[in-house]
Amino acid sequence: MIKISNKQERMLAFIEGFVEKNGYPPTYEEIREGLEISTKSLVDYHLSVLENADFITRIPNTPRGLRLKSEGQPQSPLQPEQSPVVTTVGFDDQQIIELTYDFVTNNNNLYALKINGNSLLNDFVAEGDIVILQRQAQVQNGEVVAVKLLPQNLISLGKYYRENGHVRLAPADTGLKAVVVAPEALEVQGKVVAIIRQVDQDSTKN
Repeated sequence: MIKISNKQERMLAFIEGFVEKNGYPPTYEEIREGLEISTKSLVDYHLSVLENADFITRIPNTPRGLRLKSEGQPQSPLQPEQSPVVTTVGFDDQQIIELTYDFVTNNNNLYALKINGNSLLNDFVAEGDIVILQRQAQVQNGEVVAVKLLPQNLISLGKYYRENGHVRLAPADTGLKAVVVAPEALEVQGKVVAIIRQVDQDSTKN
């Protein structure tokens, strides 16, 4: 095993303490500030030693992309959150995606919908977007939710308002018309916690 220095032992202890307190790993800047290290390059150097010594692993291009590899931590909070199932709306195939803790909090009751065609009836999402939902039947006024409109057999997103004996789903664009239905005409599918937006590759070439 690669021998690590006192500074690297302090860094490892800092990471373990940060995860225990917050439930997710620190960023490089949080490590730098917490240990009063002069530059991020030094943080990167010490993390490289810890990785080579098999104490941690690092996920590239992820702000909190650290994972502890200590024994006795098979379910370390540093591991990516895994959404149970991604259902492709309007299709039968299923996928699995991984979400890191800097993206969503640890919640085993998450699932996702992938948007295809006009399956969702408003301007919150676009073709190819993935909507991350917390599965729950009860929601509060003003929360962005996904509901199933039973007569149309369609899923719709909107800000949920229960008022005057009906449910109003308000779109993101206040210039668009809200969906207003009777409470028995819909089923709440869950609260939206994140939307993964798909960038149009053609638009980035200009």
